[in-house]
Amino acid sequence: MKKDIIKLAIADDETLFRQGITFILDKENNIEICIQAENGNDLVKQLNLSKELPEVILMDLKMPDLNGVETTKIVKKKFPEIKIIALTSYYSKPFIINMIQQGAVAYLAKNATPTEVINTINQVAIKGFYYDDNVMSILEEASLKSKKQTRDSEYLTSREREVLKLICEQKTTTEIAEQLFISPRTVEGHRNNLLVKTGSKNIAGLVIHAIENQIFVRNAEL
Repeated sequence: MKKDIIKLAIADDETLFRQGITFILDKENNIEICIQAENGNDLVKQLNLSKELPEVILMDLKMPDLNGVETTKIVKKKFPEIKIIALTSYYSKPFIINMIQQGAVAYLAKNATPTEVINTINQVAIKGFYYDDNVMSILEEASLKSKKQTRDSEYLTSREREVLKLICEQKTTTEIAEQLFISPRTVEGHRNNLLVKTGSKNIAGLVIHAIENQIFVRNAEL
């Protein structure tokens, strides 16, 4: 399942890499690259001048002048609706946790295959986030180390908990509706209530909240 025309920005100071990934993605009928930036400052400048903002940004973490982490902070503050995919050679726990805390909704290693890159972009456009098993494991491990107190389970209804667990399983609105025998509009209502009740800013935030509060445990039954 692919989303109709995803407007994409790429921020990476390595010209060869940027042009290479552009060459690959240009072959995808549903992906349109609207911005290519050589660093964070260039990206922010182009976003400020853009008449039509990208839906998704591939954001390199290591860039001169303004790196990916600082650029992500700026973009999320000025353009909160844009989804950011962190892109880096450093696929390590500290980098992953830090970028997710700053608002990244997915994480890609630079040695990822073209198929993985394309799939991640599509998943983010459709679902709002995409965390593979490795990232989910890191989030769970970080949650255990944080020793965050679990909230009273009564603050969410049983239906909201069901919807939240299915969101964490990266189900689409339509898939959740079909599994729970409710309408997509009802699913969206539950999702909005979850955002308000948990204080999350987006779907990725809901996933982190569910993991931190042990509402979602992978491989557990609903």
